[in-house]
Amino acid sequence: MASSVSSQHDEVLVEEKSFARILTLNRPKQLNALSSQMISRLLELFLANEDDPNVKLVILKGKGRAFCAGGDVAAVVHDIRAGGWRAGANFFMKEFTLNYLMATYSKLQVSILNGIVMGGGNGASMHGRFRVATENSLFAMPETALGLFPDVGASYFLSRLPGFFGEYLCLTGARLDGAEMLACGLATHFVQSAKLPALEAALCAADSSDTVIISSIIGQYSEQPSLKEQSVYNRLDVIDRCFSQKTVEDILSALENEAVNRRDGWISTTIQTLKKASPTSLKISLRSIRAGRLQGVGPCLIREYRMVCHVMRGEFSKDFFEGCRAILLDKDKNPKWEPSKLELITDTTVDIYFSKVKNEDWEDLKLPARSKFNLPPYVIAKL
Repeated sequence: MASSVSSQHDEVLVEEKSFARILTLNRPKQLNALSSQMISRLLELFLANEDDPNVKLVILKGKGRAFCAGGDVAAVVHDIRAGGWRAGANFFMKEFTLNYLMATYSKLQVSILNGIVMGGGNGASMHGRFRVATENSLFAMPETALGLFPDVGASYFLSRLPGFFGEYLCLTGARLDGAEMLACGLATHFVQSAKLPALEAALCAADSSDTVIISSIIGQYSEQPSLKEQSVYNRLDVIDRCFSQKTVEDILSALENEAVNRRDGWISTTIQTLKKASPTSLKISLRSIRAGRLQGVGPCLIREYRMVCHVMRGEFSKDFFEGCRAILLDKDKNPKWEPSKLELITDTTVDIYFSKVKNEDWEDLKLPARSKFNLPPYVIAKL
């Protein structure tokens, strides 16, 4: 027991600097992928810091070349094979609880996204108040290539991006750099990595939990980077035309029509990416983000928990296990999806993923109660 506690503490480093707490994700060799122990430790730390009147600011960052490359999905698959689908469900239950706590946090969270931020790494940062990108930032939600769907509250934060850019990121797993993250609103600021130590020192010296003051401190180190000429964000008109369509089939067909009218390698790459992804994942992901547009962050996480339990159970499709095999374990990058075509997946089947799990001791995700009286207005707006 002692060794697991010490490894849990080693995986999240804590520095106390006056009124700030700096939490560093510390699994650099695994690109800071979130283990179950790390999630438990972060939950414990965020709860303790919220209750501590001496803490005004929490800074979250990663060691090495990643902020966090996601949840440790390979470990989740291993646990499911050893102990059944509930082992996977328990991992996501804790992770989504952490996401909700961050989304409804009464204190300021500043996430320093200096490197890779994918999947669960977005859940640990996007819900917080400030998200600082750098020239090293690399964002993606690559779940549809893994037979999963963008979870960790992604149906909330992706659906609130301009136009239908969220649908594009959700279905294709497209990668964005720091300038693109700032342009679309995933990042709140862009700071050159060389300036991060000075920014951190200024934040720790601030002795403030005032949003305006903290924002202006980060602003002093920030710049407005220009988008690369080939940036996908410069194609928002095409993305909106295609990804606003009602179904995945309609999106593909709209992209194919665009490809006829203009010679653009990006369009054909996007079509190929969608055709390589899990058809089941694409269908449930699109339904999820469309539902998320109309829901607060809590209902989004509750729905995503239902979905993830169905994915872990694998009663309709075992694509998650096949995707993990092909991408993470055997690395042949050649998953055999089942069902193999979009047209084999009916709306009734998609409905199953959004329903309660028919299992006598299964329960919906129970989110911690939050009092509106001590939450700032930007948090109340998410509920």
